[in-house]
Amino acid sequence: MRIDKKVNDMTQAFNGGDKSSFLVGQTPARRWQNVAMGSLGLWLSGSLVLDLVVMPTMWTTGMMQSSGFASASYSIFWIFNRVELLCAAAALSSVWAVVEVSRASVETKREMLASAMMLLLIALSYTFVLTPYMSGLGIDLDVLATTKAVPAEMNQMHAIYWVLEASKLGIAGLLLSKCNRAIAH
Repeated sequence: MRIDKKVNDMTQAFNGGDKSSFLVGQTPARRWQNVAMGSLGLWLSGSLVLDLVVMPTMWTTGMMQSSGFASASYSIFWIFNRVELLCAAAALSSVWAVVEVSRASVETKREMLASAMMLLLIALSYTFVLTPYMSGLGIDLDVLATTKAVPAEMNQMHAIYWVLEASKLGIAGLLLSKCNRAIAH
């Protein structure tokens, strides 16, 4: 079979023309909605695992008092922040596509785009501001100190983190709801 024939067959299957395709009957808006929901679902589930499983485990086992905690947590968050950026970018791109092909009101489309952009801004702030700053605060530069006190700024940074996390969950839930309603119209 020639390559161009295979490409045509795959294109036809993606467009819903092939009866054995799982995409049969799906509109472009529905396909983009699936991408948005998948990327948001992956992102939020990863965030919940990190916030509700990994970090409490590290805290209860006493790892936060160990000397290498700052570098270990920076490594974990460095990787996760990049995944967050990818998920936020995929969500923004797919929401933008949904907005372009849906019949939702202009106001709903603006709210969807604003929500997706706010999620991207939250991911950017984690990656380039919060995580590096908190890791810098956590690095132990005085190896001769007998007691290790948590800097007061660290508590403020944790508060900012939790406010951003709660905002992220709320905005993502709102975006998922609006995305479903936009396709239904």
